[in-house]
Amino acid sequence: MRIRLTKGKQKELIEEANKKLSWEQLSKKTSLSKNYIRIDLRNERTFISDETYKKLKSISGKDFDSFIIQKLEDNWGRAKGGKNSLGSTIKLIKPKKDEKLAEFVGAVLGDGNLNYYKKGKNVGVYQVKIAGDYIKDKEYHLYLKKLCENIFNLKINEILNPAKNERFLVIYSKQLIEFFISMGILPGDKIKNQSTVPKWIFNNEEYLKACLRGLIDTDGSIFRMSNKDFNLIRIGFTNHNKKLLEDTRTSFIKLNFNPSKVINNRQFHISRQEEIKRYIHEIGFKNPKHYSKLPKFGIALSSSGQI
Repeated sequence: MRIRLTKGKQKELIEEANKKLSWEQLSKKTSLSKNYIRIDLRNERTFISDETYKKLKSISGKDFDSFIIQKLEDNWGRAKGGKNSLGSTIKLIKPKKDEKLAEFVGAVLGDGNLNYYKKGKNVGVYQVKIAGDYIKDKEYHLYLKKLCENIFNLKINEILNPAKNERFLVIYSKQLIEFFISMGILPGDKIKNQSTVPKWIFNNEEYLKACLRGLIDTDGSIFRMSNKDFNLIRIGFTNHNKKLLEDTRTSFIKLNFNPSKVINNRQFHISRQEEIKRYIHEIGFKNPKHYSKLPKFGIALSSSGQI
């Protein structure tokens, strides 16, 4: 059963509960991902389940029953063609394992998140969400959108939040979640799950390069090493998932790069200038916020983001 409250009241309920508990604590209490609660439910993009409603009402200490305007069966989305139907009825074209898929996997491991909530046999939500900067990642998200549609033949939704400088690409698909699970990339907290590069990617150099491009385009950076020499630059990678961080570093070593040791348990760099150029030539960038910096560092690029 899903609860439909008067507009604005679902957000108010969640914010009242958040005054009592942090997003992390609410996630544990409701067995839902904190991003799903904070973004989807709080912004009223989907109706709240009866079970979650009761838990949040208890946490907040306030009664919202007078604001309930409708109670819906859990299959309402399939009947009405809403978001739940997108998670359950659209057939996924089984993707072939290639460079395009490897790059998309890298982007999901970097800035993506998988949400999966199920109560008994009734589906609540299945979604893959990729976050980005509202301004800086606009062009890159258009690229990812086309890439995803080409790989999976699934509609990908764009959600914009300029007030918080956020943008999201969201795909609702049960089969897509199941496909990622089959690769060892699990829904929920990526740090707790220690999701990392799948073996089929790690064992193929071309797939690995594509996956690294997705990872660097999302969680990577390129910057000057010092203010003394403007042409000395670094590529950095930052991630709080220790397993993914170590495996990404190992991936560079496998491709004969020499990354630094992991710093502060969250980042490493590639600093050798010949390796920076080799990265750009062999792997490249698809995110304009990265490759647009390179001419400032004295590196001329083609439109594809390569030397």
